[in-house]
Amino acid sequence: MERGKRPKIELTVTGKLGTMGCHRGHHIGETFDYDTDRGKICPMAMHCAFPYIDILRYGGTLPGQPEGEAEFCCSDADVALVFKAKVKE
Repeated sequence: MERGKRPKIELTVTGKLGTMGCHRGHHIGETFDYDTDRGKICPMAMHCAFPYIDILRYGGTLPGQPEGEAEFCCSDADVALVFKAKVKE
């Protein structure tokens, strides 16, 4: 990665663990560009996503995850949507 240049990150809703629908209206298959779609993504999901995005953007990896990817859940106990963050260079 070129110094000062951050890779693009794509967020995709890949699953759902709760029984209710998302309070923000997100659904499985929905995809977002982290840099341009931040205002469209639920703040609770963004709060959970940030550490993973930070790790991926600066070249880190997560145990048990493919390189350049991180899977996580939002913090809404009623829904718990599963998101995948992926580096898009």
